[in-house]
Amino acid sequence: MTLTDRLAYILAVVCYAPLPAIAASPQAPAQNPEPPPQVETVFSHPLPSLDGSHLIVKVVRVSYAPGESSSPHSHPCPVVGYVLQGAVRMQVQEPSASHPGPITVYRAGDSFYESPGGRHLVSANASKTQPAIFTATFVCDHFTPLTTPVDGGEPHP
Repeated sequence: MTLTDRLAYILAVVCYAPLPAIAASPQAPAQNPEPPPQVETVFSHPLPSLDGSHLIVKVVRVSYAPGESSSPHSHPCPVVGYVLQGAVRMQVQEPSASHPGPITVYRAGDSFYESPGGRHLVSANASKTQPAIFTATFVCDHFTPLTTPVDGGEPHP
């Protein structure tokens, strides 16, 4: 395999592109390249208009002990969450909505989206016996605290 072939293979793997079979050169013994990784879109959601001049992405890992929850809060930037372990119970009121959305339970492998300025009224571990862990990916176009408290929501112990 030539250096060009190797670089093409690395680029294809990095870009998650399917890699065509590469014929072995007559001088080199045939090699079986490893198959490319399996790629599956697990979440897609359009983002609101962002300024673009100060874009920053922050990924935060949130761990809830059994029965634990957070106080009602809001995020000034769009958020994409991904549950790594356990299950979390969420309820968000969109900024333009007069009433909150439904309480939803997201389990390991599930993703969710929160609009900027939405009121996150419920954010809690859905289990009283097992921990829950999720990541929250914030896409911001300005410097700001990622979370601000709000009134209302479910009472928390």
